[in-house]
Parts: sequence; C-alpha cells; structure tokens
Amino acid sequence: MNVRVLVADDEELLRVAFTMILRAEPGMEPVGEAADGETAVRLARELRPDVVLMDVRMPGTDGIEATRRTVRETPGTRVLVLTTFDLDAYAFEALRAGASGFLLKNTRPEELLTAIRDVARGDAALSPRVTRRLLQDFAHRLPATDSGADERLRLLTAREREVLTALARGLTNREIAAALRLAEPTVKRHIGHVLAKLRLRDRVQAVIFAYETGLVGGA
Repeated sequence: MNVRVLVADDEELLRVAFTMILRAEPGMEPVGEAADGETAVRLARELRPDVVLMDVRMPGTDGIEATRRTVRETPGTRVLVLTTFDLDAYAFEALRAGASGFLLKNTRPEELLTAIRDVARGDAALSPRVTRRLLQDFAHRLPATDSGADERLRLLTAREREVLTALARGLTNREIAAALRLAEPTVKRHIGHVLAKLRLRDRVQAVIFAYETGLVGGA
C-alpha cells in the first residue's frame, strides 16, 4: 500500500524537490502541494493523505495553526514538520499542536523517506537525542500543573508511570529497559498501553503530556 503524502511549503523549489523524491520512491505517492497553511488544511481535508510534510513558517495561516487544524479536522492524517533550524521554537510549538515529529529541510532523502514511513505507521519521527535537546531548551515554556491533577494519570499503573517518566526524559527503549530492569519488548508493550490509555498518538505527544501534567519537571 502506498503512503500518500501532501507537501506544504511556501518555497516552490522545495515543494518540487520533495515531490520528485517521493515520486522516485516505490511505495510513496505525492497527492498534492500547498503553498500556505490554509491551502494545506483544505487539501488535507479533501485528499485525506497519510502524512503532511508541513513547513512551520508560511504566510497567512502558519504551519503551527495548520497542524492544529489538520490534526483536529482530519484525524487519520499525521503531520511531519519541516524546519530550517535544528531547535526551532516554531517546530516545538507545532509538536504541541499535534505534529508527530520534525525534520530539517536539508535532511538526506533516505532519512526523509524513513521518517515519512515511521509517521505513517504511527511512530514518531523524533529521536531521543532531539527529544532531550528540545526539552532542555523549551520545556520551561510548558504550563506544568500538579501531576495529581490530571485524572488520566490515574489510569496508569505504577510501572506505566515509571515508563512514561523515563520516556519523557528522552530515554530510548533500550535505556528504559536497563533502568527499570525490563525486557525491551516489555517496555514497548508498556508504552503502547500508555498511549492507548491516555489517547495519545505517539511518543512525542507522550513527552509533551508528561511535562504539561507536571509528571516530569522542566528544570
């Protein structure tokens, strides 16, 4: 089955370049292009792509608002944010708005295609290393609350809370397994339970949730 991709960027040359990469790859199907956020939201609603490659900085409706609306109006579509800078406050806000990850615009084609596939199947395109750096730079912006105030946390077992806490600190599955003395498949299963119980799409949203609820501090 092809992964259907919508490309949204205000730079025509970049749209053409990304579309060419997608067309040349078996299993990828570019279904449309958008030069601004408003068009991206409309086309996502009409075309129902699996993934939107979304530039965060576009005229009019920017990528953050376009991401928020796409996630809300087209639940089956996932957003992969494109940014010029490694640690971009706009990209971080797009993650909070519901994006499943972000990539630099100068990323290698093979990395782009891998990230699209990861996001399409429900994973997050955000490495633990980048998670750590994002949190170091931007976690203080999150409106942390009392960790006991969110009723959803009570749905988790003690072990699931431990796994979520470790995940939010940027640990890989292997590192979580070592820290908690669990097998990696067990860690993966716990993460799946956490996402299902909290109704979160992926690891990125789990990290944001942990900070917003105060389960993990931003200091």
